[in-house]
Amino acid sequence: MGREEIAALIAILTAQNEGGSSSPVRGTWSIHFDKQRAAFTFDKCENAGYCEERPAVIALDGSVLDPGGPLFG
Repeated sequence: MGREEIAALIAILTAQNEGGSSSPVRGTWSIHFDKQRAAFTFDKCENAGYCEERPAVIALDGSVLDPGGPLFG
């Protein structure tokens, strides 16, 4: 990641932190940058890839491309 992406991540985390308990970033175990999509994925998988939720995906401009959510039920 370059400076622009790091600045975007800081802005996204700040905005999501102010969003309260409804934030799609809550419960994240890892953050990845997808260069092709120009978006961050906030992965909620734990224990070597076991997932009960799909990751939230947020673009560099802060728009939520996918809020993530349960895979089951």
